[in-house]
Amino acid sequence: QVQVVESGGGTVQTGGSLRLSCAFSGRAFSRLDMGWFRQAPGKEREFVAAIRWGGNTYYTNSVKGRFTISRDNGKNTVYLQMSSLKAEDTAVYHCNTVVVASGEWRPSFNSWGQGTQVTVSS
Repeated sequence: QVQVVESGGGTVQTGGSLRLSCAFSGRAFSRLDMGWFRQAPGKEREFVAAIRWGGNTYYTNSVKGRFTISRDNGKNTVYLQMSSLKAEDTAVYHCNTVVVASGEWRPSFNSWGQGTQVTVSS
């Protein structure tokens, strides 16, 4: 059974930084593509970043140059380092395994963890 536990969120001022963590269990983590998604109040969940099992990374345009996704296969954990945070980054952040479908990164498991809240205040 796949389980993810996200952590590391909090409240920061505009321009600040946070590092999110996602602890994964239930599958062979080192062979999985992993991604981060976020959902702001009143909006649909959106893709943020992905990392292939081989290490290639992908980002949505709005976070390129500010966010960095990485993974530690020894710890079954994926990270999201967020810098130069903006008010529009405020959301609940979730991780999941990912696949590319119809040219878009999509979550491949229907279940989600609780996520971690990121609030950026001006």
